[in-house]
Amino acid sequence: MAVLKAENITKIYGGKTAAVRVKALDKFNISVEKGEFIGVMGPSGSGKTTLLNILATIDTPSSGKLLINGTNPSDLSEKDAALFRRKELGFVFQDFNLLDSLSIEENIILPLVLDKLEVGEIEKRVDNIAEILNIKNILTKRPYEVSGGQQQRAACARALIHNPSIVLADEPTGNLDSKASQDVMEALENLNQHKGTSIMMVTHDPFAASFCKRIVMIKDGKYFSEIVRGNSRQSFFKEIMDSLSMLEGNYNDIP
Repeated sequence: MAVLKAENITKIYGGKTAAVRVKALDKFNISVEKGEFIGVMGPSGSGKTTLLNILATIDTPSSGKLLINGTNPSDLSEKDAALFRRKELGFVFQDFNLLDSLSIEENIILPLVLDKLEVGEIEKRVDNIAEILNIKNILTKRPYEVSGGQQQRAACARALIHNPSIVLADEPTGNLDSKASQDVMEALENLNQHKGTSIMMVTHDPFAASFCKRIVMIKDGKYFSEIVRGNSRQSFFKEIMDSLSMLEGNYNDIP
């Protein structure tokens, strides 16, 4: 069953005349099955960010249909759409977006406090997610007291704490060194494998992408190709590099 399904998504920016219009997405289709870990890759300007914003219900398509667990967010009122987004989606950003005035634990439980969950249930969920992401020892610290990798794992915990249908990750390793990147991607892979978390990640980084089960390539706002991971992550990494070479001939965005 598809947790998320986007059909013929087109997004046009600009004015009424063709000369000033930009087609950021052109009849783009993508679906994410329950428990799938999927990556989206493409050159700068390919439409990745526009796609993510539409899937996150932050932006609306010019045409086409988005379904999240069978619901089209465009059919909801602004108030219901905000509640739907908070319940159904989890977000992991490149910049962590943690509040320095709160402890790591307080940052993580914010979605549950908004939902007015009982204290006992909150404590149980924090204990479980902190164990999986190996951040139990930093829960009382402030974000500025821990490393970038630990901050990003805390951000992953916050994205997962309310059990969303799908987590949308935007360049989650973009501000991290190689060791921290590996820690964060192993954490996401662990969540996917052991909690069955559905994840869709936009990334430029072939190393991060190699942790996904499937990669969709996008170019000029259109579906270009996709590759599926086999048993070896190393072989998948090579396939990703080869696909990126095909995508642009000279792929300049690889970090």
